[in-house]
Amino acid sequence: MSGTNSPEAVKKLLENMQSDLRALSLECKKKFPPVKEAAESGIIKVKTIAARNTEILAALKENSSEVVQPFLMGCGTKEPKITQLCLAAIQRLMSHEVVSETAAGNIINMLWQLMENSLEELKLLQTVLVLLTTNTVVHDEALSKAIVLCFRLHFTKDNITNNTAAATVRQVVTVVFERMVAEDERHRDIIEQPVLVQANSNRRSVSTLKPCAKDAYMLFQDLCQLVNADAPYWLVGMTEMTRTFGLELLESVLNDFPQVFLQHQEFSFLLKERVCPLVIKLFSPNIKFRQGSSSSSSPAPVEKPYFPICMRLLRVVSVLIKQFYSLLVTECEIFLSLLVKFLDADKPQWLRAVAVESIHRLCVQPQLLRSFCQSYDMKQHSTKVFRDIVNALGSFIQSLFLVPPTGNPATTNQAGNNNSGGTVSAPANSGMLGIGGGVTLLPAFEYRGTWIPILTITVQGSAKATYLEMLDKVEPPTIPEGYAMSVAFHCLLDLVRGITSMIEGELGEVEIECQTTTEAATSPKQPSEEQELQSASDQMDKEIVNRAVWEEMVNACWCGLLAALSLLLDASTDEAATENILKAELTMAALCGRLGLVTSRDAFITAICKGSLPPHYALTILNTTTAATLSNKSYSIQGQSVMMISPSSESHQQVVAVGQPLAVQPQGTVMLTSKNIQCMRTLLNLAHCHGAVLGTSWQLVLATLQHLVWILGLKPSSGGALKPGRAVEGPSTVLTTAVMTDLPVISNILSRLFESSQYLDDVSLHHLINALCSLSLEAMDMAYGNNKEPSLFAVAKLLETGLVNMHRIEILWRPLTGHLLEVCQHPNSRMREWGAEALTSLIKAGLTFNHDPPLSQNQRLQLLLLNPLKEMSSINHPDIRLKQLECVLQILQSQGDSLGPGWPLVLGVMGAIRNDQGESLIRTAFQCLQLVVTDFLPTMPCTCLQIVVDVAGSFGLHNQELNISLTSIGLLWNISDYFFQRGETIEKELNKEEAAQQKQAEEKGVILHRPFHPAPPFDCLWLCLYAKLGELCVDPRPAVRKSAGQTLFSTIGAHGTLLQHSTWHTVIWKVLFHLLDRVRQSSTTADKEKIESGGGNILIHHSRDTAEKQWAETWVLTLAGVARIFNTRRYLLQPLGDFSRAWDVLLDHIQSAALSKNNEVSLAALKSFQEILQIVSPVRDSDKPETPPAVNVPVPVLLGSISGPGLSRPFVRTDSIGERLGRYSSCEPPIVTDELEDLNLWWAAWNTWYRIGSESTKPPITFDKLTFIPSQPFLTALIQIFPALYQHIKTGFNMDDLEKLGVILHSAVSVPISSDASPFILPSYTEAVLTSLQEAVLTALDVLQKAICVGPENMQIMYPAIFDQLLAFVEFSCKPPQYGQLETKHIANAKYNQIQLFAPAEWVALNYVPFAERSLEVVVDLYQKTACHKAVVNEKVLQNIIKTLRVPLSLKYSCPSESTWKLAVSSLLKVLSIGLPVARQHASSGKFDSMWPELANTFEDFLFTKSVPPDNLSIQEFQRNESIDVEVVQLISTEILPYANFIPKEFVGQIMTMLNKGSIHSQSSSFTEAEIDIRLREEFSKMCFETLLQFSFSNKVTTPQEGYISRMALSVLLKRSQDVLHRYIEDERLSGKCPLPRQQVTEIIFVLKAVSTLIDSLKKTQPENVDGNTWAQVIALYPTLVECITCSSSEVCSALKEALVPFKDFMQPPASKVQNGES
Repeated sequence: MSGTNSPEAVKKLLENMQSDLRALSLECKKKFPPVKEAAESGIIKVKTIAARNTEILAALKENSSEVVQPFLMGCGTKEPKITQLCLAAIQRLMSHEVVSETAAGNIINMLWQLMENSLEELKLLQTVLVLLTTNTVVHDEALSKAIVLCFRLHFTKDNITNNTAAATVRQVVTVVFERMVAEDERHRDIIEQPVLVQANSNRRSVSTLKPCAKDAYMLFQDLCQLVNADAPYWLVGMTEMTRTFGLELLESVLNDFPQVFLQHQEFSFLLKERVCPLVIKLFSPNIKFRQGSSSSSSPAPVEKPYFPICMRLLRVVSVLIKQFYSLLVTECEIFLSLLVKFLDADKPQWLRAVAVESIHRLCVQPQLLRSFCQSYDMKQHSTKVFRDIVNALGSFIQSLFLVPPTGNPATTNQAGNNNSGGTVSAPANSGMLGIGGGVTLLPAFEYRGTWIPILTITVQGSAKATYLEMLDKVEPPTIPEGYAMSVAFHCLLDLVRGITSMIEGELGEVEIECQTTTEAATSPKQPSEEQELQSASDQMDKEIVNRAVWEEMVNACWCGLLAALSLLLDASTDEAATENILKAELTMAALCGRLGLVTSRDAFITAICKGSLPPHYALTILNTTTAATLSNKSYSIQGQSVMMISPSSESHQQVVAVGQPLAVQPQGTVMLTSKNIQCMRTLLNLAHCHGAVLGTSWQLVLATLQHLVWILGLKPSSGGALKPGRAVEGPSTVLTTAVMTDLPVISNILSRLFESSQYLDDVSLHHLINALCSLSLEAMDMAYGNNKEPSLFAVAKLLETGLVNMHRIEILWRPLTGHLLEVCQHPNSRMREWGAEALTSLIKAGLTFNHDPPLSQNQRLQLLLLNPLKEMSSINHPDIRLKQLECVLQILQSQGDSLGPGWPLVLGVMGAIRNDQGESLIRTAFQCLQLVVTDFLPTMPCTCLQIVVDVAGSFGLHNQELNISLTSIGLLWNISDYFFQRGETIEKELNKEEAAQQKQAEEKGVILHRPFHPAPPFDCLWLCLYAKLGELCVDPRPAVRKSAGQTLFSTIGAHGTLLQHSTWHTVIWKVLFHLLDRVRQSSTTADKEKIESGGGNILIHHSRDTAEKQWAETWVLTLAGVARIFNTRRYLLQPLGDFSRAWDVLLDHIQSAALSKNNEVSLAALKSFQEILQIVSPVRDSDKPETPPAVNVPVPVLLGSISGPGLSRPFVRTDSIGERLGRYSSCEPPIVTDELEDLNLWWAAWNTWYRIGSESTKPPITFDKLTFIPSQPFLTALIQIFPALYQHIKTGFNMDDLEKLGVILHSAVSVPISSDASPFILPSYTEAVLTSLQEAVLTALDVLQKAICVGPENMQIMYPAIFDQLLAFVEFSCKPPQYGQLETKHIANAKYNQIQLFAPAEWVALNYVPFAERSLEVVVDLYQKTACHKAVVNEKVLQNIIKTLRVPLSLKYSCPSESTWKLAVSSLLKVLSIGLPVARQHASSGKFDSMWPELANTFEDFLFTKSVPPDNLSIQEFQRNESIDVEVVQLISTEILPYANFIPKEFVGQIMTMLNKGSIHSQSSSFTEAEIDIRLREEFSKMCFETLLQFSFSNKVTTPQEGYISRMALSVLLKRSQDVLHRYIEDERLSGKCPLPRQQVTEIIFVLKAVSTLIDSLKKTQPENVDGNTWAQVIALYPTLVECITCSSSEVCSALKEALVPFKDFMQPPASKVQNGES
């Protein structure tokens, strides 16, 4: 109260009091003088108190009677204004607690007067309240008077007053009891001796109570009196009272102050003696009343049940039971029985509703329920109250379904509004919708046409009532449909929730305590051990008592609960409601299981199981009346009849799945609703969370799950988890999307359920395994004799359970695997497949599991785990064997290293697979073998290696699957590699083993047999491997042959060095040559029939489409391989003794292959020939650089397959890396063996080469489609061999050999190619490129020429032969060679056409121009080097060259290629510049005589060619060509004419004639008019002319002969000019106006120019050199020239002008004729 007694507050109070008194005195001045005077003296009084006392408030309180007096008098005036003022002042005093008891009494009396006068009623109430709440000064009579005052105001006419008074009464009653509680608190420390209360109703027995307690007691007692309609003892002056108000007040006191009644016996007495009888009495009309009968014999004041009283009574009862159960055991029994009765169907609807609400209040208090059970149900002769409550709820729910409620259906609207959760207000007639099957908007229950909505009425676990709170209603309310049902439903749920959580909590505590006490009992260091043990035994007793209560509670309620919940589950249409029901059933089942109550546990589980399956589903196990009989009854799931769901009965359920029932006979489909799925999830949940308490009911659970899984079409997948799959037979399963999304979740939970089995104890686990085994046996029975899809649920789940319990696998391995082995033998394939899957998965998991101790130390367990795998071998079904092999494979993959001595067995399993056992078995067995070879060779004993080789070889020969054969060859390679790497250790072990066996054999006296015997054991291992590969090299399948061949040669190549030297002999003769013979034999006899396809629909390339072609590939491979070995291992083989014999055999093989009529083989034979000629020089292995093992990687020995003549560059070397390294890294020269023997080998090779060359290039006699003509690559390769071969034989190479070579070269170049190959080999016609064959030919000649160059004298006689050869090639430029009688087309017009790819090939001659031209260049080069050699001079090489060149030069424009004649000219010029000086040197010897005429003819043919230039020749081209002609003339003028005296006269004459001819040369007639002046080779003519003149007027004329020549020339020239001029004049005259032809004009112009040139030249010459005759002829031209002046052409005129001008020099005065004549 610091607020009211602080100095400021006190000061304010005093001021306020004085102002109040002043105000009062003012108001009363006129009418009420006594009051005014009292007020004024009051002011003085207050001032005096304030002045005299320090504790002002205390002083005020003491004098309060006097201080208050004026105000009381004021109230007495009954003037409203004054009264209000006074009451306010009095309230202020009260609130400062300055009112004494006496003053309070006076105030109350004054208030009473006001009340009786009905003045200021609200102010009165307010004042009373302030008076009673601020302090405790009012007691006893005053208090009762104050309370009565409030009661009386409650019953006035004014509504506001009534309500305010009611509130005030409630508050005052509370205040009275609060005072008592406070009083008890104050006296709590003083322990009183309780006085025993006499059991009588004398109110004076309260003398022992303290003051506040006494007030409370008196008040409460009177309230009871009033409710009972008796006169009050204490509340004197009450005029009227209502029962409802009295009951409300009683209830609030009981509810708010239970401790008062529990602590004070006087109050307890009131409860028992007053309250309970009163309640029972008041209940009587409700008990007697039956709906329908109106009269009643009850003497109670109300005949019919009256809602306000009944509802309030129930509230009181609820409080009594809740708060005072322990005091009122017997009375509560009566109350509870009454409550149960009120639920009867014949009671009014509203009564049932409030009764249910009351029961709900009890159901949320599990401890209370527990007490009921202990007090009634467990007592011998008592009513079974708890059981009755539960059963009553059940029958109440049932009755709601059976009797449609009388409530107006329209009230469902209220339901919608009351429904705090749902915003949907159902339409008015929604109550009827269920029957019509329409979609109901509200969640509801529907059963047999009765539709009851579920209303959201409460929060889980709290009982918030609706009708028990309707304190303002007088008439019974209309109860919305479904309200009672909803409350009853929640009662059940809360009941279950409460009981289970309570019991489980206590159970949990007990378990924890047991653990701690047992720990305590077992720990030795306890000081108070005995006490501990004592407490432990107490604990045990307590637990026994507790357990009895728990069991009784469950036993009492389970039947009723189950009945009600099952009914509701059946009727529920709402997912949330269903979920709650299921949760309740699940928690009950789990609780029963925990308490070991088998019957009830199984009953709840059965209910959930039934809910999961479609209605009437024939699952016998669920139809047994009691689950208790399960243990001894053999049950079955083979129900015979399945009733279809009648849609009407379940119309409100959404069907989410349609599936097959699991039964022997197919029986239509069954439908699963979403509710079934919900139940299933609950079942899964139950099994998952409470598996440990399921015991024998695992059978129920699993059987149901099996059926559901079956209907939903879940199929097992790896690890035993179930995944959605399609149904195999019958109408397929139909699932809605809703359930489809659920399925993964369900299968997940299913898996988790079995995962959690790892937490079960051993006993529970055995229950689970046994249940699964018996389910599985039954499924096996069903699957016998038909091929229907079996139910694999049990097998899958056995697997899952085994997998998660690996850590204790021993305890369940035998029953588990024993059963699965039986499943493996089942005739139904799907069934046994899963049996095997489960078994193998378990074995693998068992082996990989991290056991403790590990398997390596626990041999027994390892054997136990592997045993079933061995037993699987006795099963004949191939699918099971396949699983077994797959299992072996996986065991190898994971455990291979630790198999130890189990190897022979494992290899045996693989090897046992026969060729007829089907592809997949072979494949799997083979995978195992692969794994062994790749990973486990090092871990097995060496003696097993030969078995591995044999097994691998046998897989190669299996013809079921080509890939396996091929891969097995790869394995043999890997094995060989392993032998190579681990050679030393293997050799040691084998030798040791061999020694041991030898010893044994000697002891027994038998000879030791093994293949390849004399060789040491390690070599034998190799030879076995080679022999296996050799067999595979002649397998009927080409791919196998190819692979085996490559492997064999790679192996020998890479690892042969390990063999003893002597073993090589065996390798060469027994393995390699033996193989070559067999291959040659097969190839030559192979079928030529076309193979359409390679099995299945594999297309075969045309290069492989006959057996012959396929064998050709093998032949190629084998030959190449052998050749390679000969090449790389020569140093090993040569010392063997019979090497030359082997060499001859090999050459013979090469020759027969090269001459085979197959491009591929022949080409490859040459490749091998190159190889053995050591175009690659070999290196000793010991000298190879240390390379990583990469060297041992096999690289295909062959060039990629060469498909006939199709590839332009066939030779890509693919040597192994090792060789390449060897080739480059060794600087050591090849090892020199015996020289002589070596030479013999090389000459043998030359002979073979010659035979191959001459045979293969000889043109056939007749030609048809099938004629074999060697391909370009073949010929190229053939020629390319020569240079290398030549290096070895050059010392003995003579002219005969050269001739042989020449023939072959010429023939080879002449071979045409087929038009389909030409685009690959030939460049396009315009490109001047050589083919590789032509290059090879020139290279061969080049090698020879170089060898001759550095060789001895006697070799130089070969030069002319080489020139002849080359010149023969030069001729090809104009005249391609012939190949026998074969017609070849020129490449440009061969029709190479894609579409006719398969038409018979045409043969095309190559474009020989580039080749010829290159040959010509070579000739020129060579001649430049060798012009002076004796042989060259003697053999008339120069003449031959000129003769050869004459052909293209004379053809000139007619040459096939323009470049030819140009090259020919330049070559001629070069050759002559070197040759002519030589010729002049040897002029006397006559060796060159025949050359000169040849040369003259050549010049003649070239300079005055008969061929016509092409029309499209451009002017520039023409000028360039003319300049070439000019060069030739220059050559004549520089190299020939100056040396005329060394040259035959006829030759010089021919040359002069030629120059003459050239100096004035008529144009060709083909030019267009405009071009003529240019095309007249003016330059050329001028050059000829000048040359003529130069030599005509040469100063150095030595012989008259020469002078004669020049004079002759001049006169001829002048004569011709004269003729032309005359003819022109004639024509001009005749033509008249017409212009002359262009040619003629041009000609005349040319002649005029020539005349002027001539005159110029003559002037320049020494006069003495010019003949007089000549001058005469020149001057004679003059008149003719003059005549031309008349011509019309301006061009002619200008030329004429130029011609006439020089004549001025002849204009001289005439001299004497003699002089003229002389000169």
